[in-house]
Amino acid sequence: MMNRTPAVRIAATAAATALLLTACNGNDNGNGDAEGNGDGGEAAESYSIGITQIVSHPALDAAREGFKSAFDDAGIEVEWDEQNAQGEQATASNIAGTFANGDLDLVHSIATPTSQAAAQQITDIPIVFSSVTDPEEAGLVDSWEEPGGNITGASDMNPVSEQLELLQEILPDAETVGVVYSSGETNSQVQVEMLQEAAEELGLEVQEATISASSEVQQGVESLDVDAIYVPTDNAVVSALEAVIQYGQDNDVPIIAAEADSVIRGAVATYGIDYEQLGYQAGEMAIRILVDGEDPATMAVETQSELELTVNPDAAEAMSVELSDDIVDRADVVVGEDVEAEDPADAGEDDEEDE
Repeated sequence: MMNRTPAVRIAATAAATALLLTACNGNDNGNGDAEGNGDGGEAAESYSIGITQIVSHPALDAAREGFKSAFDDAGIEVEWDEQNAQGEQATASNIAGTFANGDLDLVHSIATPTSQAAAQQITDIPIVFSSVTDPEEAGLVDSWEEPGGNITGASDMNPVSEQLELLQEILPDAETVGVVYSSGETNSQVQVEMLQEAAEELGLEVQEATISASSEVQQGVESLDVDAIYVPTDNAVVSALEAVIQYGQDNDVPIIAAEADSVIRGAVATYGIDYEQLGYQAGEMAIRILVDGEDPATMAVETQSELELTVNPDAAEAMSVELSDDIVDRADVVVGEDVEAEDPADAGEDDEEDE
């Protein structure tokens, strides 16, 4: 469970209070009542919000639940329309088209592909994204500071350099690091470029394997001949993470992940963000748009400033590396102590249910 600071609670309460004081209709997108009257009338009692998610895996699911929790904590009633593209870009586009023609007050898009699909088709209602690495590179916003359109949100830009330094601390003799990523995901391309730059500064060589679908992850990882593997926040790869974990265990190749849920599922460690908190942050932005009338065009894209060190000693042992006492002692989350490790068999069952 995420820990919310008093400031968060105050913000949520303020948002709820603002809702009661705002005279608008629940489906007028914050611009007045149904007849176009900007003052007078009753406050909106509920909103209709669509959620479009590219695929189900723990990080994106946590972002979705965090987003919804922001509205729950603010006491705002929402009718949710939750859709999942199951990893298919064509499906993401169809969902965006349906939302564009629907009667929604706002759309929450989770991950870069669904956000791109939404931005292309939805122009007359606000879009708030989460789990997008580089919204400017993805063509979603004019700039991080001034998005310029009807879309803004919370980025999951991860500290690749710090994560690679963590890898070196765990495995000082490492000379090569491998990465499997989707050639069609802009967020993955951005992270690999960051990985290459950080590796060059640290004296590491990067080997790449590109895929086009999660079914190719095992083949991709088996093509690598490296000392360690870095798993970016690539939706196709994270969806098939168990194949990467199995390879690491079978070949004594430690795996460093870009986010904490992958460590709970069997990677060795990460220094990264909390996706539930990221979704919550995006939810607060959405509330400011709907309740306070803020304009997405001028709302700067937000990131998380507080990062967490998450380690999995059992996973490290399974990949024939040892986490030092110093690393474990300074970790914010130790899998097996603070949280329970995820059973890969259960993860596989969940994936089958989502298909």
